[in-house]
Amino acid sequence: MMNRNTASTGKKGATGSEPAGLDALHAKSNALEEIDFGIASAMHAFQRWIVTAMRSTADLHDLSVIDAMLLGQLRYRANGKRLADICFVLNIEDTHVVSYSLRKLVARGTVIAERHGKEVTYSISTSGEQHLSHFDEVHERLLLDALSTLQLNRSVLPELAQYLRKMSGLYDQAARAASSF
Repeated sequence: MMNRNTASTGKKGATGSEPAGLDALHAKSNALEEIDFGIASAMHAFQRWIVTAMRSTADLHDLSVIDAMLLGQLRYRANGKRLADICFVLNIEDTHVVSYSLRKLVARGTVIAERHGKEVTYSISTSGEQHLSHFDEVHERLLLDALSTLQLNRSVLPELAQYLRKMSGLYDQAARAASSF
C-alpha cells in the first residue's frame, strides 16, 4: 500500500518498480516467509528424525510422531498425567488423537494406565523407559555432537528451547486472531 508521502512525491523504492513503502513491506513479508519455511522444514525434519530413530534404536517399529512425543512427555517429570494435562502440555487440541495413541502405547506395554475413581492417569512403564534410554544414547551421539558443526555448544540449548516455545506461543496467538477474520 502507498502511504501519503510516497503517493505525493512519486518516489520509487530500491527496486525502482515499487514505492519505497512497499519495499519495506515486502522485506518484512519475505522475512516472515523465511521464518515460516524454516519452522516447517524443521518440523518435518524433526518428525522424520523421531519416527526413524524410535524405529531403529528403540525397536518401536509402528510408532507415530504423536506416540513418540507422548512417551517423551510421560517420562518427563515422571508422575502420572491425565489426558487433559498431556494435551495441554503438548498443545494438542484433538484429545481423540492423544487418547488413541495412549491406548496403543498401553496395549504395547510402554505406558501404564491407572484408574483413580473416574480419572485415568498415564505414566511410562519400565519397558517404555528402557526403550527411551536406548533412544537417548543415539539422540546424544547424533544430535548433540553435531552441534559443533553449527558452531554451537550445549549451553545455548536452553535459550534455543525458550525461543522455540515463544515462537509457538506467537503462532498460537496468531491462529486465534486469524480465526476471527
